[in-house]
Amino acid sequence: MTSPSLTDLLRDDMAEVDRVIRARLHSDVALVSQVAEYIVAAGGKRMRPAMVVLCAKALGYTGHHHHELAAVVEFIHTATLLHDDVVDASALRRGRPTANAEFGNAASVLVGDFLYSRAFQMMVSVHDMHVMEILSDATNVIAEGEVLQLMNCHDPDIEIDAYLQVIRYKTAKLFEASGRLGAVVSGADATVEGALGRYGMHLGTAFQLIDDVLDYTGNAEQTGKNVGDDLAEGKPTLPLLHVMRTGTPEQAACVRRAIEQGSAEEFDAILTAINATGALDYTRECARAEARHAVAELACLSDSIYKRALLELPALAVDRDR
Repeated sequence: MTSPSLTDLLRDDMAEVDRVIRARLHSDVALVSQVAEYIVAAGGKRMRPAMVVLCAKALGYTGHHHHELAAVVEFIHTATLLHDDVVDASALRRGRPTANAEFGNAASVLVGDFLYSRAFQMMVSVHDMHVMEILSDATNVIAEGEVLQLMNCHDPDIEIDAYLQVIRYKTAKLFEASGRLGAVVSGADATVEGALGRYGMHLGTAFQLIDDVLDYTGNAEQTGKNVGDDLAEGKPTLPLLHVMRTGTPEQAACVRRAIEQGSAEEFDAILTAINATGALDYTRECARAEARHAVAELACLSDSIYKRALLELPALAVDRDR
C-alpha cells in the first residue's frame, strides 16, 4: 500500500489552518484586513505550519490546538516578510508586487505589527506558558537575526560561521519553534521536543541555503522574486563567500566590489565566477548535509505516515527550483 502524498495527507488539516488564518485576519480597520489578506493570499509553501501539524500528528495528537499554533507560526512568518520587504526595498515576492510596493512602506510595517500582536493574542488562547516561551523567544531571536543581517550587509569579510548564524536566527528559528510546538501540544517529553526542534533548525537552514542558490539559478517566474536581488542588496551569501575563498584574485575582487557597493551591475561576471568555482554545488551540498542532520533527529518518532512525511520534507526543501 502506497503512502498518501504530502498534499493529500495534509489537505484537511491545512484547510483548517487556512480557515483559522482567515478568521483571525479580521480587523475593523479596513486597511489592516486588506494588506494582511493580500500577503497571506499570495500563498507560499506553508512549510512551517505543515511542520507543526505533522509533528503533532506523528506524536498522536488528536485535538485542535495544533491548527491555532500553525496559524500563529504563519502569522509570525508573514509579519517578518512584510518588514523584510520594507527593509530590503523589495518590489517582488511570490511572483507579484510586494505589499510595500502595493500599499506603501508605512502600511506594510504597521500591518506587520498587527500580525505580530494578533499572533500573541492567539498563542495566549492555548493556555500554555511553554508555548508562550517558545514563540516569544523565537520572535525575539528572529528580530535579532534581522539586525545581524543588516549589520552584515556590504561586508565581504564576514566569516561563514557568522553567515550561518544569521540563517539560524532569521530563518531556522521559526522552523525550530514549529517542531517544538508540535511536540509540546502533544504532551511529548523534553527529549522529543529537543529532537524535533533540532530537526526544524536543520531543515530551516537547508531551506535558506537553497534560497541563496536560487538567487543565481532561478528566474522571477519560478522563484517569485528577481534574480540577483541579494547581490543588489549587498548580502554576502554562501555562494559569494565560496567564490572569495576559492576563486582567482580577480573573481574575489569582483565579488567584493559587488557586496561593498550593493550592485548587480557585474552579475554576469559574478555568475561566471560562481559556476567556475562550483559555488552552487558547494552550497547545495551544505544544504544536503543539513537535511541529513534533520532526518537523523526523527529517530525519536515511531513509524507512521506522518513521520514518513516529515522524512520527506528535507528532500523537498533541498530539491526545489522555487
